[in-house]
Amino acid sequence: MKLKKFFSKYTKVAVAFSGGVDSSYLLYAAKKYAEEVKAYYVKSEFQPNFEFDNVLKFASDFNIELKVIKLSVLSNKQIVSNPSNRCYFCKKQIFSAIYREAIKDGFNVIVDGTNASDKESDRPGMKALKELAVLSPLKLCNITKSDVRKLSKKEKMPTWNKISYTCLATRIITGQKINKYLLQRTEKAEKYLFSLGFVDFRVRTIGDTAKIQIRKEQFPLIVSNRKKIFKKLSAYYKTVCLDMEARDER
Repeated sequence: MKLKKFFSKYTKVAVAFSGGVDSSYLLYAAKKYAEEVKAYYVKSEFQPNFEFDNVLKFASDFNIELKVIKLSVLSNKQIVSNPSNRCYFCKKQIFSAIYREAIKDGFNVIVDGTNASDKESDRPGMKALKELAVLSPLKLCNITKSDVRKLSKKEKMPTWNKISYTCLATRIITGQKINKYLLQRTEKAEKYLFSLGFVDFRVRTIGDTAKIQIRKEQFPLIVSNRKKIFKKLSAYYKTVCLDMEARDER
């Protein structure tokens, strides 16, 4: 099945929009092929501010109607306890909120950007999508992550080469309770590394330790900025360390 055919069947859709490569292309395709489209973005403590800014700009640039739903995921004890299936509880809360708003707005079909490369065994949140009857057009049309980037580039979309950026909660080791302070210090630490030119990296939280994970080609950059990084991150963490296994070697 092609996306054009999918949207000829489902002509009125609510798109769960995260601002990532997949949901951006899906939203673009929905705008192109469907008769009526509205994007829904859930702003919670797990999303950094720069991602929210990107979402607003994308919707504005492509003239897409966007509804922002403010939601506190930290009010959910199952999410805060941070079990291995935290993503299930988080997705359930987020997509339930989207579902409620979409129904109010007259949409009964919700779609998301899950692609054909995504494996359910790696993503507990996909169980929540099934329970809420969320459709994943990219997956249904057998479009992989690589395909999404190629198609996005063909359409000259700014997101075609965007680096994947998972939510802030993924930086906190499973079992360590999540709170607003841990999320905010992660955002501050990663914002600082972005300012130094780092890309595709993570600042993991293990207790009060920051574990920096970077790509192999950026090791010289971290060495040359070692003292500055240590000084900056020491304001938020008791210990700062570097993972010697590069992200691209995993």
